[in-house]
Amino acid sequence: MYPQVLPFLLVHAGCVAAIWSGVSWQAIAICVALYGLRMFAIGAGYHRYFSHRAYATSRTFQFIVAFLAQSTAQKSVLWWAAKHRHHHLHSDTEQDVHSPRHKGFVYSHVGWIFYRQHDATDLVKVSDFASYPELMWLHRFELLPAFVIAGLCFLIAGWSGLVVGFLWSTVLLYHATFCINSLAHVRGRKRYVTGDDSRNNWLLALLTMGEGWHNNHHAYQSSARQGFRWWEVDVTYYALVALSWLGIVWDLRKPPERVLRNEHPLASRVVKRTAEQLAACFSPESIAMDIKSSVYETGLSVRDALVLLQQRVDLRLPHMPTRDRLLAEARQMFAKTRSLDAIVDRAYEHLVESVGSLLARDVLAMETVKGG
Repeated sequence: MYPQVLPFLLVHAGCVAAIWSGVSWQAIAICVALYGLRMFAIGAGYHRYFSHRAYATSRTFQFIVAFLAQSTAQKSVLWWAAKHRHHHLHSDTEQDVHSPRHKGFVYSHVGWIFYRQHDATDLVKVSDFASYPELMWLHRFELLPAFVIAGLCFLIAGWSGLVVGFLWSTVLLYHATFCINSLAHVRGRKRYVTGDDSRNNWLLALLTMGEGWHNNHHAYQSSARQGFRWWEVDVTYYALVALSWLGIVWDLRKPPERVLRNEHPLASRVVKRTAEQLAACFSPESIAMDIKSSVYETGLSVRDALVLLQQRVDLRLPHMPTRDRLLAEARQMFAKTRSLDAIVDRAYEHLVESVGSLLARDVLAMETVKGG
């Protein structure tokens, strides 16, 4: 594991120092203010701007929001954006760096950060921002913003300001942010088919100022607004709108009407991943075994069954799920989508190929035995 796990644990342990520093109202006010300001910087900066280019802004504000976000000690802006872009390319697949499905909840929540293989920053993925010298400077001195903010907290409110104002808000920010990687892929509702486990979680949305509308975000990643419905509170977006009135940000991107109505066709990558999820509900090994065991009942040899399978004559082949059965399963598993037929067709083909390869292997083995 990466050696920086020790400072991470020390930050948590440092919160207990409030027993000695005391908890002043001034320090609590700093804690609340820093939580809100830096959560906005994470959502509007790290995520919606640097990872997804969901709006445009000036070079000055770009640096300010990067500095504030980096003061949370969640590594550099370029590292964060590069990892997040990788996550969207491979969300909830084995290549995803923090998927609860493959590595477990704790690893997806925090463990993955401290493994050496995740420490490097793929600057190619963020070449659009790596060209700015000031962002590369922040990348090289990733903890400097955190030390600056911590020092200001100490100057304003003493040890209580440092412990309660800075450390408490930093730890709260850690786990609120990390819950989007972990809890938002485990608990919540799915309005859209996205090919992954992303979910909308209203509680996380409140805690993270709008980031909890995670299934919405995965459905249309480049939107500056993640709460698509009027009742889906998205404080980060409201703040961005206010900043747009002042001319600080502009070109706020929104989801098209067809996405809001859930009538958009899915990308081929999403169809493929969703079809694989559907096909995984059926065991090719069990189906192939049942087909082989029914030889005497049906009079079909394994070779005959393989030919029927290759010709897609599914109604005459016992134990092989029909397309209608896959369609019924898909309607129960997935949210409404106009691409449901494409998903079912892809899943059926995937299942046919898997069962066919198993039967072909048995036919080859029988022919080898006969030939011997």
